[in-house]
Amino acid sequence: MEAVCFSFETASFFKKWNNMSATATIQNETFQNLLNELNIAGYEPSTNVQALVAVESRFIKDLKINVGNVLNNSQYLDRKEALLLALAVAVNEKYTLLQDAFTGLAKSAGASDAEIAEIIACTSLMNTNNVFYRFRHFMQKDFYNNQPAGIKMSIMANPVLGKEFFELVSLVVSSINGCEMCVSSHEKSVLQHGSSESRVFEGVKLGAIIKGLITVLS
Repeated sequence: MEAVCFSFETASFFKKWNNMSATATIQNETFQNLLNELNIAGYEPSTNVQALVAVESRFIKDLKINVGNVLNNSQYLDRKEALLLALAVAVNEKYTLLQDAFTGLAKSAGASDAEIAEIIACTSLMNTNNVFYRFRHFMQKDFYNNQPAGIKMSIMANPVLGKEFFELVSLVVSSINGCEMCVSSHEKSVLQHGSSESRVFEGVKLGAIIKGLITVLS
């Protein structure tokens, strides 16, 4: 009797799960279109996606519009630059699904293997610097501030991405990681290398939206 009851409950559970999965991946056209635009196949809906789809949340449409705008309709970033910035965010957030997707899309937009590799290197370096300089800023002690950092940063000298764009990537990653000192330094540097405040604004907005996308998908 217990075995029959268990079998019935198990079957009901899997039926419910399959229905939820089908709803998330097929019945919500807006969400499916978002996945298609990002070139993501075989996505297994996260708990967050299932919750939004279950109530047909209006945020799904907002998210699709926001992501589409920053990747395709930027006035101050070209398509390749937007995708490389999005890739940096995915690397920073350790979300391999989007990292793979943005790598493919960036290459389709003309990014080289060297540029892809440098996005990864830049993001790694910023994670190092963001922790180190945030600590210095928090402590405000002469001893820590006067010690040589001793962190090798040779890739910043002559980046494949170009100095201006390398600084923009550094600024976006630092903004996500919340290092005030790094944000101020890279914002100043990117402007000195010929960028504009409008370009900075669009870059940071892209970073914020892609981080929000990852919150939903992961």
